[in-house]
Amino acid sequence: MGRKKGREISGWVVVDKPAGVTSTAVVGKVRWAFDAKKAGHAGTLDPAATGVLAVALGEATKTVPFITDALKCYRFQVRFGAATATDDAEGAIVARSDSRPSDAEILAALAAFRGDIMQVPPQYSAVKVEGERAYDLAREGVDLDLAARPLWVESLEMIARPDADTVELEMVCGKGGYVRAIARDLGQALGCLGHVLWLRRVWSGPFEADKGLSLETIDRMARTSELDAQLLPLELGLDDLPEVKATVEGAVRLSHGNPGQVICSGIDFGTEVWVSHHGLAIAVGRYMGGEVHPERVFNRTGA
Repeated sequence: MGRKKGREISGWVVVDKPAGVTSTAVVGKVRWAFDAKKAGHAGTLDPAATGVLAVALGEATKTVPFITDALKCYRFQVRFGAATATDDAEGAIVARSDSRPSDAEILAALAAFRGDIMQVPPQYSAVKVEGERAYDLAREGVDLDLAARPLWVESLEMIARPDADTVELEMVCGKGGYVRAIARDLGQALGCLGHVLWLRRVWSGPFEADKGLSLETIDRMARTSELDAQLLPLELGLDDLPEVKATVEGAVRLSHGNPGQVICSGIDFGTEVWVSHHGLAIAVGRYMGGEVHPERVFNRTGA
């Protein structure tokens, strides 16, 4: 007999990640606490960052791409007057400036960072360069010429100005945004240099930091029904997709990976949808006029 590899348990766990812990370590802790067979997360947070880390267990891992693609909100402080190697407070200072911007100058500069922008990732980032992580190359002293990437910034607002050296901002953005790059580029645009002092992911798609579990709570409740009760349904990961309902026969066909009949109205041909049966997600796929062609199928046994 092989070693038991954990439970077939599916759903989302929202963690309010503390500073000083990697996202991978949080996933490992959650997987252990739930004794889950499979776990993953939607959107890495830097070790120094806090806030929402959405961890998917079991079949919910199939919905991770939809949370990764969803809008996210970050609250962060930028420290003016210094650029660092990592674009945050963890790195060595590489340049200084005595210049400090006025509130009006900051407000005017923020406009260029809204909407569709191009952003160069930080040197210390998880971006892959010829198969290697940028941060591994940066630690080896390689000066990387990283390509700019498109980013959708829904909003970027000044929340507070504690003093001349710092500004607190809130940004809502799409997939692949780097807060550290915003701080770096804002500091350059204002001619005063800048880096992130702290950052917190306030929400990510349907998940909110204030409703997240602390690592202490997860530790305390580990391997109990009390912790199981904190598990959120995998359907939350499909929040941004329209729902259609399967017919009885359609549900059987879809659960086997075949196109199946659905009941819905007002859905355009070719739209990506999720299919429910008795309220549970059974598949994600394309609506093709009366039936859905599945792209992902959820195995609901033991879910």
